[in-house]
Amino acid sequence: MPPIVTKPTAAQVRRALQGLASPARAAGVAAFFKVGAGEYGEGDRFSGVTVPDQRRVARQFRAIAIDEADALLMSPIHEERLTALLILVDQFNSTADLSIRKRIFQRYMRRLKFVNNWDLVDSSAEHIVGGWLFDKPREALLSKLARSKHLWSRRVAMLATFHFIKHGESNDAFQVARILLSDSHDLIHKAVGWMLREVGKRVSLEDLRGFLQANAANMSRTTLRYAIERLSPDERARWLAVKAAKR
Repeated sequence: MPPIVTKPTAAQVRRALQGLASPARAAGVAAFFKVGAGEYGEGDRFSGVTVPDQRRVARQFRAIAIDEADALLMSPIHEERLTALLILVDQFNSTADLSIRKRIFQRYMRRLKFVNNWDLVDSSAEHIVGGWLFDKPREALLSKLARSKHLWSRRVAMLATFHFIKHGESNDAFQVARILLSDSHDLIHKAVGWMLREVGKRVSLEDLRGFLQANAANMSRTTLRYAIERLSPDERARWLAVKAAKR
């Protein structure tokens, strides 16, 4: 592993990523992340750096200043934004200094429009948003994000609750899920179902069943299928029948 660079700059990180770029890989990755006209990743640009390579670069430049990471986070290149988020997550999780954590959280919230694909959200929201809100009032902000017109802010709201779920709490996940049950986007359906499944896995199956009892008929089929994935075949069939009966 390359040595950690002290006092690195955004330009150094960019050069490191450019040295690992693959135009051939970039074309395939761009198609996977739906960058065509009208698709959820419309206009995004990729350089073709693998995620393992991005993680190695993030570790090498983990000492970068928040302002320098911020410059990367506003990049038009997807891999530069993800690398910036990996660095910020590492910095957030590795310090007990509340002033640093607060700066990272505030910067993240100001740059939400750049956290604009599912991998960017999923690698960062639970750590930075969930991590910051864990011991603070959170309902108002999560509700605001969940009601946003911005697709990725809604996904941030749902994924932020993963932090709470991992600490044995399900109330916030259920609160955000209720807001998002009528959402029209498949990526929100998947996120909601995923977090509900994690409630059943990490918090309480009975909590999950109670939520399903109240809401299964009104969920998208995708959300329901994700939520019940770990249940027995017979129980999955019963919940799917509840959904089918509502048609």
